[in-house]
Amino acid sequence: MSFDYNAAYPGLKFELKDHGILWMTINRPERMNATDAELHRGLSRVWLDIDEDPEVRVVVVTGAGDAFSAGGDLDWITGMAGDYETIKGVLKEAGDIVYRMMQCQKIVISAINGVAVGAGLAVGLMADISLMANEARFTDGHLRLGVAAGDHAAILWPLLCGMAKAKYYLITSDFIDGETADRIGLVSKAVPGSELLLEAERVATKIATGPQDAARFTKRSLNLWMTQAAPAFDASLALEMLNFLGPDAAEGVKALTEKRRPEFG
Repeated sequence: MSFDYNAAYPGLKFELKDHGILWMTINRPERMNATDAELHRGLSRVWLDIDEDPEVRVVVVTGAGDAFSAGGDLDWITGMAGDYETIKGVLKEAGDIVYRMMQCQKIVISAINGVAVGAGLAVGLMADISLMANEARFTDGHLRLGVAAGDHAAILWPLLCGMAKAKYYLITSDFIDGETADRIGLVSKAVPGSELLLEAERVATKIATGPQDAARFTKRSLNLWMTQAAPAFDASLALEMLNFLGPDAAEGVKALTEKRRPEFG
């Protein structure tokens, strides 16, 4: 690789394979690939470099070890609650993850190999093609913490699975396994975990050896459907961050720290 992604983005691991397929692995396995401040910043910026890299045709994103990305790192989340300056920065980065993935002309494939929550889930579902292990599970999870569903859900979930299912799973924060996510349309395809990376490689190779402009222009056109939902997404981000300044988020963070069920007002 002419650009040293590994040096530029700690918490992510990169390998450029045949046909210009860039494998990007969320790489904090000791914390189940949970998102801390550095990783969150990286996930908001890496798409700019990928977009401009002439060596890259397709990106495959997966997680190291048994998880895809298990939500926000507890130390980072604890520091957010009630801190206006931190919240302001996170709001921008959360928006950048979504908008920059949409604007990146390269096709992005996710291989959701294990639990996915929060910003990691945003990357997994904002991918142009989302592949998931049958036994993997995800939840948006925001309401478990006492904050509104922001990140990516308002711009994407109603389009993928319909408003009724989106409201149910976002408001209850129930976990969804791969088979269910495939059935209701939240992911492109679910396969047995043992086949996931092989399937990601197969799909990536098919796209990387196909007509690049045609694939990229198709992505650009289809993403206009999500662009129409941008006002709802921006509102959801702002309302999520408003919650981080309130009592429910403080209680949610405290309950996580104390490993107990939160008692919201």
